[in-house]
Amino acid sequence: MLQEEVLHMFPESMRARWRQAAGQAEGLQEIRLRAQAPAMVLLHNREWFVDRAGKLTDRQPVGAESSPQELEEILAHLCQYSLYAFADEIRQGFLTIQGGHRVGLAGQVILEGKNEIRNMKYIRYLNIRIAHEVKGAADSLIAYLYEKGQVLNTLLISPPGCGKTTMLRDIVRQVSNGTVYGRGVNVSVVDERSEIAGSYLGVAQNDVGVRTDVLDGCPKVEGMMLLIRSMAPQVLAVDELGGESDAQALFTVSGCGCRIIATMHGNSLEEIRNKNYMRYVMNNRLFDRYVVLGKYHGRCMVREIYDGEGKQCLN
Repeated sequence: MLQEEVLHMFPESMRARWRQAAGQAEGLQEIRLRAQAPAMVLLHNREWFVDRAGKLTDRQPVGAESSPQELEEILAHLCQYSLYAFADEIRQGFLTIQGGHRVGLAGQVILEGKNEIRNMKYIRYLNIRIAHEVKGAADSLIAYLYEKGQVLNTLLISPPGCGKTTMLRDIVRQVSNGTVYGRGVNVSVVDERSEIAGSYLGVAQNDVGVRTDVLDGCPKVEGMMLLIRSMAPQVLAVDELGGESDAQALFTVSGCGCRIIATMHGNSLEEIRNKNYMRYVMNNRLFDRYVVLGKYHGRCMVREIYDGEGKQCLN
């Protein structure tokens, strides 16, 4: 139960303070903790302070600041009192915890050489992002992603906060399990930031389908090549394309006969067309569908669907 998952993110001695926020877990999006600053939550897209008694208030409470020691205790609890075991994740700036929830970290970085991050210490900022699995998120879209029973190469285009990862996760689940439009197929997911499957100790916490394999915490390009060699997927899913090397890897994957479902930050099809590497991708018809997501009255929605030639599919 999500309420219990949120409550158990905190040491037992602190849970009374978080009981009210946990009681609204279905609408809870973020919990932000900062040293020498009051705790805040994002609930139904609105920010609230959390006072010492656990009451949610829109006014900054007096004496509600989190101490560095409290943050250290919370982090130790999230890491099951073994920070060493989570050193790789801490170095990358985030943890994925049981339930698929993600904890962003910031503090003092320890460098290896000039640019490589070796570790992080004095972690004084935590951003707990609550995972909300929305089964059926892709129901209105799924019919457009098949042709003659085959999955089409699809790119989801979305500004931040418009549900692209949630949509991608549900597409993966439905394609893996099978739909009325096509039988279930083997899907491989490159989950670089642990946001799609939300793996914890290697096990997906989100339902990504019965025929899905997940490569967690691996860079996209290396991950795509590894999965093609090792898991022989029929469909490969990847989040947040962002450069020429990603695009080149997609052509390699496509050349192996594997279908692709991917996402990219953007506000429109025209915006991504102006990226040099995407102009080449679009001119060579790598994708058969372009889906543009957006928000309407605070709700995430499918705004537009285009075919490989850039013609509207959705009226």
